[in-house]
Amino acid sequence: MEEKNSTTQVSRGRGKRLGVLIGGSGLIGGTMAHYFKTKTADEIEIRAPSSKKLSIRNAEDIKTYLIRVRPDFVINSSVAALDSDAQLAYEVNYIGSVNLARACCALGIPYIHFSSAATLPNGEDLAEEDHLPLSASLNHYAKSKLMTERTLRYMGENQGLDYTIIRLAIVYGEHDHKIQGFHRLFFSIADEAMPFLITNREVKHSYTNSDKIPYFVHHVLDNREEFSRQTYHFVDRDPVYMADLILTIRSYLELKRPREIYMPYPVIRAGKFFLQWLASILNWFGISVRLPPELIFLENFYKSQTLSSRKLRQSSFVDPFPDETIYTALPRLVVYYLERWGHLNLITTFNEEFLGRFEQEEIFMHNPQELVNVVHRDCVEPFPEMVGLRESDASGT
Repeated sequence: MEEKNSTTQVSRGRGKRLGVLIGGSGLIGGTMAHYFKTKTADEIEIRAPSSKKLSIRNAEDIKTYLIRVRPDFVINSSVAALDSDAQLAYEVNYIGSVNLARACCALGIPYIHFSSAATLPNGEDLAEEDHLPLSASLNHYAKSKLMTERTLRYMGENQGLDYTIIRLAIVYGEHDHKIQGFHRLFFSIADEAMPFLITNREVKHSYTNSDKIPYFVHHVLDNREEFSRQTYHFVDRDPVYMADLILTIRSYLELKRPREIYMPYPVIRAGKFFLQWLASILNWFGISVRLPPELIFLENFYKSQTLSSRKLRQSSFVDPFPDETIYTALPRLVVYYLERWGHLNLITTFNEEFLGRFEQEEIFMHNPQELVNVVHRDCVEPFPEMVGLRESDASGT
């Protein structure tokens, strides 16, 4: 295979590589944007356009933006919401991803695409070659992600697309501004909304550390000959028993719930159907109720799915944090999310412990004019260290 990462070919004479990151506002995209900004600023520059600048639902947007920017690679971590309708899942997860690939193929640049364990069946030690059969019965999310994987492989074989598919399992990490995936489970425990264990003793899953993802993407970009037209499971080496993880989180939070009572799946499924029925009834009265989108994966709470990391470990990539797992990350995740959710008034139980006391709280609540007077007296002068910049700009120096 022809070498794809020589400085002359990759940087197009710019001195450093320029990449376009789609989905930069999410947990995965945001983590990558921060990494490339802080760790590789002298080597790689990243553009992360908002959907207003580049909507991947619009092929003309893709072509116009990439022709103007002329990137050296594209990373796609965007995804429609789990419970999106058929049109949005098709346009964002499938056609949008394919059109990005078509543009990369035309420009002759690498395309890094993030996929999901939703494309895999249940089971243990699943390999990269495993996948679900493409069928109408799949939910929109899994169907669209599976369709994308198939088309990228087809384009690699027939159009010469230089792609890498990175399949993720259950992702954990800080700075996720949405309550979804693992963080939905964590929130339910912290909010004491889970009275019993919604799983059984034997269920285990694979997990993906979001902080490690950028290091792998960087390595993949630097070693195209090895990673081109390949699929990799990017997961922690050891899977985790779901019940044990729930009870460990409960222990960290010093809560009494959920109790160690395992609710059978038929009971939980009946509860799901009841909630869906109740939500539809409330909609008749103009009360909009949105159930957690993770309910589409409720059955997975009772079935194991573990992804093999053998191919990843046998590659040239070296894990930057080999000892870090979901368990070692829990202490900082607990502090970060309880503080965040406390500030948003989503959970009040832990506010005093994790947020501390807001010194001006009583004055802000009962006498805001006093705070205004203090600010007007002491805190409205222009920052002196910045005034000199204005004066130098005015003089042209």
